[in-house]
Amino acid sequence: MGVQSPSPHHNQRQFTSATHACDFHKRATTGTYNCLGASLKNPKTESMVTPSLCQAAFAVFRQIEPIIVLEQLGSTLFDTALQMVVRDRCANITDSVHSREENQQRGITDFYMTYNLIVRILPIIPALVLARLSDRGWRKAPIVVPLSGYLLSRLALLLVVIFGLPLKVMFAAAVVFGLSGGFSAYWPGVMTLASLGSSAANRSQVMMKVELLYGLAGLVGSLASGHLFLLYSSSLGNGTIQLSVSMLLHLLCLIFSIALLQVKQANSEDSEDSYHLLSHASRNTRLIAAPGINMVNVVLLFLAAFLYDFAVGGAIEILGSFVLKSPLSWTATEVGYGNAAGCIIFLTSFIGVIVFRKCVSDETMILIGMLSFASGIYLMSFVTQTYLFYIARLLNLFALIPMPTIRSLVSQQVPASSCGTALTLLQMTLKLAGVAYIPTFTKIYQNSLNWLPGLVFLLSSIITVLAMIPISIVGCRSAQTQQYVRIQGD
Repeated sequence: MGVQSPSPHHNQRQFTSATHACDFHKRATTGTYNCLGASLKNPKTESMVTPSLCQAAFAVFRQIEPIIVLEQLGSTLFDTALQMVVRDRCANITDSVHSREENQQRGITDFYMTYNLIVRILPIIPALVLARLSDRGWRKAPIVVPLSGYLLSRLALLLVVIFGLPLKVMFAAAVVFGLSGGFSAYWPGVMTLASLGSSAANRSQVMMKVELLYGLAGLVGSLASGHLFLLYSSSLGNGTIQLSVSMLLHLLCLIFSIALLQVKQANSEDSEDSYHLLSHASRNTRLIAAPGINMVNVVLLFLAAFLYDFAVGGAIEILGSFVLKSPLSWTATEVGYGNAAGCIIFLTSFIGVIVFRKCVSDETMILIGMLSFASGIYLMSFVTQTYLFYIARLLNLFALIPMPTIRSLVSQQVPASSCGTALTLLQMTLKLAGVAYIPTFTKIYQNSLNWLPGLVFLLSSIITVLAMIPISIVGCRSAQTQQYVRIQGD
């Protein structure tokens, strides 16, 4: 690769003449000047550009963003492959009481109920231990250890596909994944490194960029996953190439996190602001935390978070099985497109936060997001064709706004010294919601398969509306408090 002279770079002087169009280049070896043609390549400049490009690429790979993208790409490939493998393995379940499709749906939902309970419950203690290690200076621990679990669980599914192992092997893989900390340890570790690499002034932008990258990577991976699953690897069957690619991506993540990932130290002046990572995304008039704990608002926010997570998690838990049964009966490609539609919600919610926070309060943003999910999931109750599914998902455009905004509001109701504890308790509350909704929605779905398969989505919509009540109360209380403060100020 060459760079034509004249060049303004590399500390070279340019001398021009009105009558002679030639450039004088000083040779490093002789110190003399020669008249060179304008199109002649400069070997010294060429040799200096290549290392600079390598250094730039090396600097990029030392950031957390490549790991986020590669991990999400690998996870979306794995999720689609697991869904299709479970469908195929449950297709031959028969008994004398239920139909073949009903038995398949029961098998799929029973598998995911057990699998997701393991994935949600086991990581709690390992995630807390890894978080403690991170606070003591081992910042890479919450990233490296979970990525090892990710890699092993992907390997387990690949072995299940290649050697025809029982599907219950994935329960053991879920145990390994959970003991490594799983997503519960990985994502807080990612957010911690992202925040350490930014100042308090631009921290909210960094957080939003991380969420945006996560959504974009999920979109690309989901679109590709359905097509990759149909590719064969000799006589090993569907999914082997897709799972091999997923393993490779997670292996690269693990290597990058161990060998290349750079941990930046937080500035001392940002130590107080680090307690309010989420509050920077809220409106400027509400950035200052309360001097004491507003217990009524905290309880109301916890209640709203529990109800909304219960509704959303329960509906999404069943949605993957719902699209595999008639009348939809999706293929691997359609499953990938459906997952991509879910990832688009990351982007639309991201845009929604940017737009709405300029004109409405945090409580109003939460209500907009809850209304978006309630309307979309209500329509999902009556979906019988694929285009109706996408219309329902279109109504869910802002469904991811409520939970981050609720965390932001919780952080504003407590003093800085208690913010970490409050957010940890909120996360544990969401864990309890997950333990509750997984078996509840699974059993309701199985018992309503014959007369109203969409009953779980209808219940989810109702619960979401109930979650809007405590948020409305918090909004009224906050408005009264702000009015009182203005009167006092006057």
